[in-house]
Amino acid sequence: MKITSSFDLSKEAQFMGSYLDALSMVERLHRLLLDVIKDEFERIGLLEINAVQALLLFNIGENEVTAGELKSRGYYQGSNVSYNLKKLVDMGYMHHQRCEIDRRSVRVKLTDKGSHVRKAIAKLFARHAEGLIAGDVLDLGSINDISTTLKKVERYWTDQIRYIY
Repeated sequence: MKITSSFDLSKEAQFMGSYLDALSMVERLHRLLLDVIKDEFERIGLLEINAVQALLLFNIGENEVTAGELKSRGYYQGSNVSYNLKKLVDMGYMHHQRCEIDRRSVRVKLTDKGSHVRKAIAKLFARHAEGLIAGDVLDLGSINDISTTLKKVERYWTDQIRYIY
């Protein structure tokens, strides 16, 4: 039996509070990112697609992928990605083609219209990076620390999911 002091319990409670604050911040930042993209699209008059679909185009980039690959990379959840891919194909932002090896699988890639959206998002993110540096909000060391920490949490959560099955 492990014996802990009240000091240890206090540290555990502090850690739990900070962990819950961090989780809440990750959620808020994701929603805020979607709002920032939506606002940018309103500014440039791109109203046909939503922010989630725009991020999907951005993350696919120059690659040719399947919905399963996007899901396995951890970007999107099952039916959500299928729905958004279908909408993007229907609106002309993506090409789709049946895989010749596995006819059940469909491969997608950006059209010129999709690449235009991807470039708009890339410009937005570049402006943000410049603003974060110019405004002394973050420097290279700070953003690297944030990325390293978030990757550690991602690895931990991924391991937790794997242990369930």
